[in-house]
Amino acid sequence: MHIVEIPSFFPPYGGEFCLDQAKALSSFGHTVRIISNVQLSVKKGIADFCLYSYGRKWMEMDGVSVYYSYTRGIPMMIKPNVERWVKTVRQMFDDYVQKYGCPDIIHAHCAHWAGYASMLIGHDYGIPYVITEHLSSYNFTTEIAKTGGCGSWEIPLIRKAYAEASIVLPVAAELTDNLAPIFGKEYRWKEMPNAIDTDFYAYRKREDWWISAKPYRIVCLANFIPLKGYDILLPAFKEFCKKHKNSRLDVLGFGTDSEEMQKMIRRFGVENVHCYGRVGREKVREVLYESNLLVLPSRSEAQPLSLLEAMSTGIPVVATEVTPRSLRIEGGCTVVPTDDVKALADAMEKACENVDFDGFAVSQNVRQIASYDVLANKLDMIFTDIIKNRK
Repeated sequence: MHIVEIPSFFPPYGGEFCLDQAKALSSFGHTVRIISNVQLSVKKGIADFCLYSYGRKWMEMDGVSVYYSYTRGIPMMIKPNVERWVKTVRQMFDDYVQKYGCPDIIHAHCAHWAGYASMLIGHDYGIPYVITEHLSSYNFTTEIAKTGGCGSWEIPLIRKAYAEASIVLPVAAELTDNLAPIFGKEYRWKEMPNAIDTDFYAYRKREDWWISAKPYRIVCLANFIPLKGYDILLPAFKEFCKKHKNSRLDVLGFGTDSEEMQKMIRRFGVENVHCYGRVGREKVREVLYESNLLVLPSRSEAQPLSLLEAMSTGIPVVATEVTPRSLRIEGGCTVVPTDDVKALADAMEKACENVDFDGFAVSQNVRQIASYDVLANKLDMIFTDIIKNRK
């Protein structure tokens, strides 16, 4: 099967799940390539905006061929930016067909805007497309408010992209109800959780805390944005340290090395917080292997892969009630209310002191639900059925 993956966003702005799915499908014997158009933003980082190359080029990422382009967004001009982004993706697809021929199916990641672009490409070439939806309503509300609220020009375009897709694959079943107030539910869907590289994030046994007597090391893998709840994590960690002195908190993600992060740390009077900023997956794994617990105090999530990555390496996680049920692995994931400092601190303490935690069993559970083999097998059956019925 010949598959083209089109992500709505890609490094340096995340979107690694697209690469993971491409790798999974490639390992299953399919021909898979990625078309990625990243619209750089001054607000997200002046260095990236200035330094990333212009033009369209091919590159290899973890054995997957990626046709990529970096364009520059115009500040405060949402609609022209969207139109330009979609136009560029369509042009890149034309280039792709000239080089490799038409794929059997297009796999878009997020309707906003890869799904919409894929719909237009499908009209042009008569190719079916599928949308894997990763974004919750939280990600849409701010932009849609800027473009007209309930009457936004964006809403009917995304609704149309959902409706015309062969199938929509939300990464959590809860996403369909979450998005329904904005986009309705007039489309075919099936839950399809993301996968992680369980071989890369392999299990590693840690020293038992009661034997090593080392201070606890807690990690949070999340960009420094209000959505992720760092204003809840920091005071919760401070409360945790009243009993467990000299504990350490590592924070990794875009903006965690910023002055704004340092101001928040000083505001809450928290000590021993180590800020890494945006890092590669090798560093993520290194920190996970040195940690006792991952905490993610988010206010909204679709399917946070950091929880799976942490449990796959053999440590427990504490997250909030926005965590989808598919990630609430028994024995490995503790869920607390959002915006509750005390509940978060208490859960952190219980998780760290749980002498019955079986990291190997939790890691094996993750492998059974989120490995590349599991995802590739599910997608293979769906894609094969779509192509067969279309013919």
